[in-house]
Parts: sequence; C-alpha cells; structure tokens
Amino acid sequence: MGECYGSCFIRNGEIVPGVLFNNSDVYEGDSVYEVLRMMGGVPLFFTDHMERLENSVKYHGRTMPVSAGKIAADLIVLRKEAGVRDVNLKIVFNYKESGVTCLLYFIEPLYPTRQQYREGVDTILYDAERENPEVKIINHRLRSSIYHRLIATGAYEALLVDSDGNITEGSRSNVFFIRSGRLFTAPDEKVLGGITRKHVLEICSRNSIPVEFSCVHSGKMADYESLFMTGTSPMVLPIRRVDEHEFSVVNSLMVRLMKHYHDRVSESISSFRRPD
Repeated sequence: MGECYGSCFIRNGEIVPGVLFNNSDVYEGDSVYEVLRMMGGVPLFFTDHMERLENSVKYHGRTMPVSAGKIAADLIVLRKEAGVRDVNLKIVFNYKESGVTCLLYFIEPLYPTRQQYREGVDTILYDAERENPEVKIINHRLRSSIYHRLIATGAYEALLVDSDGNITEGSRSNVFFIRSGRLFTAPDEKVLGGITRKHVLEICSRNSIPVEFSCVHSGKMADYESLFMTGTSPMVLPIRRVDEHEFSVVNSLMVRLMKHYHDRVSESISSFRRPD
C-alpha cells in the first residue's frame, strides 16, 4: 500500500483500491506535489494550494495535466468513497518519459496534540539547503535522511541551516522567531512559500504586527524570546526547544496569531465551493 492511507486512491481520474498503490508512481521520475489538510471533509485554502501547485509545475517546465476544477471534483469523490473527513490529501503529478500520472490519495494524519499546542514541541537543527526552495518537488534522499534523524532524536521537526549558519525553514514547515513584539522569518526567496505562512503574514499586515524578513543565525537564537512553526498539519505550533536552547511558549503575540489563524480556517471551511 505504501504511503497511501485509507481504502482507495485516485489514479488518472479512476478510483483504485488502496492495496494497489505503488510508491514508484511517486518516487520514480520527476514528481511535483501538494498536500492539503481536510477538516470536516473540506480542503482548507484550496485556491491557495492550487495556485502554488500550478506555479511549481510551471517552474519545473511542465504543464498542468488536469485543472483545479477536476481536482476539486475528484477529491470529493475520493472523500465519499473512502469515508474520511479529517485527513491530509496529497496530490502528485509524476512525470516520466512514458507520460504523466496524476495521483490523489490520503496520507496518515499526524497532527499535534492539544498538549503540544499548549506546551510546544522539541526541534533540532539540521544542516541542509533545498536546491529549489520555492518549489514543492519531492527529494526522497533528503526527506529520508531527516526522517531517520527525527526518529533517532525524538524531535518533532528539523530546522534547516544553510551554509552560512542561517536557519531558513523547517523540513516540512516555515519558522517565525519573536522578539520585542516583532516577527522574524526568512526572506521569501529562501523558503517554500507555505500557505499557512502566507496567511500569518496577511494577518500581521492587517493587524499592524511588524515583520522582518531576515534569517536568524543558529548562533544567535538566544537573542529571541519565542518561536513557532507554521504548516499544513501543525498550523501554528509553538516550539519550546531547538537542540539544547529553550524558548517561552507563553507569548501573547503567538497566542494572538494562533487565534486569528483558526478564524481563517473557519472562514475557509465555510467558503469552499464544491463543484456541481
């Protein structure tokens, strides 16, 4: 079954039993992908994800094999067939010489617990740079290496450190540091433009919360009070430790951002337009 979660998946528009899922359709050839979180059977921030998917495809020199409307229709069919409502959906366009394979399938939902939202999570530093940080392209070797490091350390996430010692982003998240009521996050060109990150930045703009787009050096972390990660699964999640460095998870600005973001999640659920 591979990484497919649930009883079935969609391959090139057709429902297929989950036991027939083949990982080679994801990790062999060139794959562009997107992961959406579904709550109550509704994909969060669907339009944002489709825009990023299209940008990734174009950057990779490919063309969209199916429309956003077709993806929306297929995911509703898949949700009904699989009978799941709160889960992550993965969309993969796999390009090989023989053609393109379009996959829609659910992946196991690994969401933070209430305790983790309240007490924060542990992270580690990991020396790595993405070749194309602005594009979601599957890098199986990097993904596998980080996964094994997380298992060995028991950490929730790895924060990537570039050759200059700067913290850029998480392996599957974006990162924000807080100091004196101001947010610090890496410049856009150094990170994947996370959908959650985008909405947090919009919240900051609308609420006059100052943001500085600069990387935090790994040797200067002690200069900051708090930090949090943003992502499809964690949403807005406090970080209590990076290696041996501890941070406060009781920060009024962070709590405020978490509330604003959850309000946006509710708006996204109520505004999603299902295909006819």
